[in-house]
Amino acid sequence: MQDERLFTPDFKTQPYWWDAARPGIGAPAQIPTKVDVCIIGGGFTGLSCALELARDGTSCAVLDSKRIGQGASSRNGGLVSGALKHAESSLVGHVGEERAMQLMREAAGTLQFLDDLITREGIECDFARVGRFSCAWSRKHYDSMARSAEKTAMLTGEPAYMVPQNHQRDEIGSDYFFGGQVSEGAATIHPGKYVAGLADAAQRAGAQLLGQTHMKGMTRTAQGWLVETDRGVIEAERVMLGTNGYTGRETPWFRRRLVPVASFLVATEELPEGLAQELVPNARGLADSRRVLNYFRLSPDHKRVLWGGRVGTHAMDARQSGLRLHKTMCRVWPQLKDVRISHSWNGNVAFTLDFIPHLGAHEGVHYALGCQGSGVAMQSWMGTQAARTMLRGNSQSAFAGLDFPAQPGYGGNPWFLPLILQWYRLRDQIDRRLQ
Repeated sequence: MQDERLFTPDFKTQPYWWDAARPGIGAPAQIPTKVDVCIIGGGFTGLSCALELARDGTSCAVLDSKRIGQGASSRNGGLVSGALKHAESSLVGHVGEERAMQLMREAAGTLQFLDDLITREGIECDFARVGRFSCAWSRKHYDSMARSAEKTAMLTGEPAYMVPQNHQRDEIGSDYFFGGQVSEGAATIHPGKYVAGLADAAQRAGAQLLGQTHMKGMTRTAQGWLVETDRGVIEAERVMLGTNGYTGRETPWFRRRLVPVASFLVATEELPEGLAQELVPNARGLADSRRVLNYFRLSPDHKRVLWGGRVGTHAMDARQSGLRLHKTMCRVWPQLKDVRISHSWNGNVAFTLDFIPHLGAHEGVHYALGCQGSGVAMQSWMGTQAARTMLRGNSQSAFAGLDFPAQPGYGGNPWFLPLILQWYRLRDQIDRRLQ
């Protein structure tokens, strides 16, 4: 099949999720002149913060330079877990054994928190606790997963077990990997519907959502803050930052501590009958164990494959990234070589320099930042914790108060990412060949 024929006639350069839940809250007719809390960032973090504040009776406004939910919150793959993307031994080295265990337990609990929030607010978002199958890229990776299975089960409170290579077709219709680990403590979700439902819940509680309203700067005053936007000035007692992979030059202290990384996804056209069941027999979320990882799943209606990965470090033409992802996908699933792509898109995730999410306040600016690419449950939790901190004056979260490191000479432009990507790919290939 020629490259140009890999795309459907109605191919779209936008998230598949937008077909059912396109971000709709744009520019307001007018902005408020005064609120208790002004929140910058209209994704999972900002909206969950606004919801918690508004339910308490605190007046708040959420600003986003795009439509509400148009960033990473409606662009991700919709895989949900409470795992930290940090090796346990390295995490212990950063924060000590006791704090590391607190962080891992709190992170694991974010899945149940999300489940409870969705139920409480009546959000219809195809949330399904189907578990995850982590595909071992090499035998070494399989052995590492085997050592972690007991700890994963303990943290999540759900079964976690190994599936050897000769049985992996029970979980994935492919012989490409070396077995893997099933973790029942994971889920899938329709992120577009979830962020739209979260926005509706925040509005019902009384929060004001201001899409297409760009924050140009903040000035601290004796009474609080003056937040300058391209639509006027808002006076606020407090401000909260939840911009993650879209943190801009307006907040340089935070920008120096976050590395925005582009992630790319495609959706296939609807599959022939029976093929989806062959590819993903238990409809779990899936991801491989590479450093330059791929993550994939079926669509909520089990008619398509959604495939994501790091095929570059910055935004590129959607057809180019789509072709790269299709090539990778067909290595795992040769059955899809003649299946076309209907959607291709990208979005930014935010990594911190220590690979730990951070919650706190700097010079009066509250923040919840650094999802490490696992933001659906984590950033919903972190936004809620930021709100509770403002309401109660302190935080009970283990993620609060950690040193938020910066790198000397780094100002927010990740020029080094292509080099790191090449190095990670080389290490992945070495792991694969040393069998």
